[in-house]
Amino acid sequence: MDGQGKRSWSTAVSDVEAADVFIRGYSLGDLIGRLSFSAAAYLLIRGRLPKPGEARMMDAILCSVLDYALKKPGTVAARYCVSANPSMTAGLATAILSVGEYTLAPDDAGRFIAESFAAAGQASGADDTAAAAEIDRLRAAGRRVPGFGHPNFRFTDPRAQKLKSIAQAEGCWGPLCDWYEALHRAFTAKTGKPEIVINEVGMMAAILAQMGFTPAEMTGIALMSSMPGVIAHISEELQSKVRIRTVPDETVEYARPRRELVADLKAAGWTGN
Repeated sequence: MDGQGKRSWSTAVSDVEAADVFIRGYSLGDLIGRLSFSAAAYLLIRGRLPKPGEARMMDAILCSVLDYALKKPGTVAARYCVSANPSMTAGLATAILSVGEYTLAPDDAGRFIAESFAAAGQASGADDTAAAAEIDRLRAAGRRVPGFGHPNFRFTDPRAQKLKSIAQAEGCWGPLCDWYEALHRAFTAKTGKPEIVINEVGMMAAILAQMGFTPAEMTGIALMSSMPGVIAHISEELQSKVRIRTVPDETVEYARPRRELVADLKAAGWTGN
């Protein structure tokens, strides 16, 4: 209690009794074996049971960024970490801390989609004129469009398109998704770069925004999607018994000046050294 008699904490996520745990009001024992992990995750985050199509969409999203080999900074960082500190927990924490503006996190894209859609006042979503005006504004400000572009994929990102087809089939596609595609059409037309794709993180953001998730929740879901791959890499690293990974000298250009400390101290005004 605080000084005014109010409780310091309040949560509707779960509560614990002597003989049971309740998740959003449902007995955990009842959920186990009846809900998939993806449906239970939806329940926890959104606070309600998903419709069957929403659960299938959630399942697809949680499979969409499972792994990206050693081309994802967080995975490489995790493996470096556990080569020095052989701990699954330390490796997972390192991978999580590597997520941000340029890798995995869809929160920037989700925020941009929702805010630009609201600013444009588009009820239908697919207004190419409004989208073109938005792209003009961004380009004039020198800002990038989050969720566009990929170092490997050109013209189409198959993962993103798979998510789109599932969202359409499961009733999870809508005006926010159409708006994001309209922005993409305007962007590729104005830049003359049709090879620039909507990547899987951008598509994930559009669909999750349409489903009502907040930008912060989107990044949490993307992290969940990546966890099996990170666990597998950390486990592989631990079993390899490689210790203290370093950057090979042949991949580094070292500046190699050799300086005279005594002379330089004297020139800098030090005395008695």
